[in-house]
Amino acid sequence: MPSGFRSSTPMWLRMSSCSWEMTYNTNAQVPDSAGTATAYLCGVKANEGTVGVSAATQRTQCNTTQGNEVTSILRWAKDAGKSVGIVTTTRVNHATPSAAYAHSADRDWYSDNEMPPEAVSQGCKDIAYQLMHNVRDIEVIMGGGRKYMFPKNSTDVEYETDEKSRGTRLDSLNLIDIWKSFKPRHKHSHYVWNRTELLTLDPYTVDYLLGLFEPGDMQYELNRNNVTDPSLSEMVEVAIKILSKNPKGFFLLVEGGRIDHGHHEGKAKQALHEAVEMDRAIGKAGTMTSLEDTLTVVTADHSHVFTFGGYTPRGNSIFGLAPMVSDTDKKPFTAILYGNGPGYKVVGGERENVSMVDYAHNNYQAQSAVPLRHETHGGEDVAVFAKGPMAHLLHGVHEQNYIPHVMAYAACIGANQDHCASASSAGGPSPGPLLLLLALFPLGILF
Repeated sequence: MPSGFRSSTPMWLRMSSCSWEMTYNTNAQVPDSAGTATAYLCGVKANEGTVGVSAATQRTQCNTTQGNEVTSILRWAKDAGKSVGIVTTTRVNHATPSAAYAHSADRDWYSDNEMPPEAVSQGCKDIAYQLMHNVRDIEVIMGGGRKYMFPKNSTDVEYETDEKSRGTRLDSLNLIDIWKSFKPRHKHSHYVWNRTELLTLDPYTVDYLLGLFEPGDMQYELNRNNVTDPSLSEMVEVAIKILSKNPKGFFLLVEGGRIDHGHHEGKAKQALHEAVEMDRAIGKAGTMTSLEDTLTVVTADHSHVFTFGGYTPRGNSIFGLAPMVSDTDKKPFTAILYGNGPGYKVVGGERENVSMVDYAHNNYQAQSAVPLRHETHGGEDVAVFAKGPMAHLLHGVHEQNYIPHVMAYAACIGANQDHCASASSAGGPSPGPLLLLLALFPLGILF
């Protein structure tokens, strides 16, 4: 393992810290995951719905993209000779991972099938295409999103009879074959689509890994097939074993993105079990890396209108009822509630009596104050937890786009490296090879 900070860096440069970040997009008080991902990966605030571009790019307007592209810390790390990886429980071309490598006026341009003809004719490329072409030597890519890699109506390897799982590409490209063709013949490259194939690999002999385990997003942890789908922590373990072979260190983006989806669906039990698995993944990464040479940042791209209250006593299940009834309608209510979302229900002109339903079911949609088909994000600041070298730079309240600049400063990558040269010439400690782990997930509740 790299040892740039191991013996010479003062303890105050290896501390743990907690801070807050402001998540708004340039054109939105309550942000979306595309604009926020651009902020914490590329270091600039952006418009809602756009990835890897500055605020000069307007959503859906392809002709506002050129000249406004911004690069991410993944690119900065790769240019510095580090290995890089992306691990997510969403599709690999979803909003958060795509900001690491793509430049798109619309986060929903997963393949050319989802793009308007005008954008295609103007030369814009879909996000799956950009994943394979923009940064061709990403060492590890794992998550969902198989169908966006294959020609339209191609049968999926796992769900052969499911039409929704079939390929979507209109350009007839097989992006898996293209990914393979870009890899040097003397390197060991592996494409896998199930957990069994993944766990039978010897990661210490793998140079490049592409793992796509679902046609779209991966299954919720509570629903996961233990044969076909790896857990987030299993993917993280394999990724770190592959990436850590590089003596110059690595950057790894880890996203527990289905936490966000569970909240949008009003399914708090699904969301919070995803958060528990994210916690396991963070713990696994911690045991595989060193506090002395690894900067780990754990944060969220935004919050949700999700709350936990009702004066519940210690020991009460968080998925249970509050120990009281409403003093207005005299009906019970659950400890978990949403400000808006699909859980809004009226029965006989009154609020639903939750004691008459299975509120502990995995897919129970918690009651909400306002009816919406999908629950929304929240607009408040979210926490940033950091440990390792230069973690002290994350303190107080920061703009969200401050985060990648801190990580780049700590790793001596990107544009600002003057402090690295001066420290080295003075005979002082050099940031040298530094492992980076960035774990991001939409928080609904802080544990």
